[in-house]
Amino acid sequence: MAELLTKKEQAELVRIARSTIIEYVTTGTIPVIEGVSKGLTAENGCFVTIKQKGHLRGCIGNFVSDKPLYRLVQEMAVSAAARDPRFYPMKPPDLEDFELDISVLSPLQRAVSIDEIKVGIHGIYIIKGSYRGVLLPQVATEYGWDRENFLKHTCIKAGLPENAWQGECEIYIFSALVFGE
Repeated sequence: MAELLTKKEQAELVRIARSTIIEYVTTGTIPVIEGVSKGLTAENGCFVTIKQKGHLRGCIGNFVSDKPLYRLVQEMAVSAAARDPRFYPMKPPDLEDFELDISVLSPLQRAVSIDEIKVGIHGIYIIKGSYRGVLLPQVATEYGWDRENFLKHTCIKAGLPENAWQGECEIYIFSALVFGE
């Protein structure tokens, strides 16, 4: 589980993500990584967040994985840098100033009641029909949201009305081990 990652393994994942982004943006290839710590071979979901000058620059992730964590981090780092539809793909000049956060996720758990959502501990994943939206646990804390505002903003991110969470939605919660530069 993610809580078992040591500080050294966390730093190793950040180095892997950074070197992968740099190599992909400059050469179009993904580096081959060998000899990683045992904790980085677990099959956890993760998100990679890129910021520039304190502002979001890309964030992509996956809740589940059938591959080692370090490989999923590489894939999500490339996706955050080059495939987040909210931003243009990173170019070499963008490599001069960026920071990374990695969120290693627990498995999703269906929330029976919104009372289960602990702001600052849980992230939210909302599904209604073909609409889906996710916000990581740290987002609510960064914006100072309470539970209702967190739910509203997750709905907005999904493209739903802000009060859709009060209707027939599937609401999932998860926790994350968040670390970065």
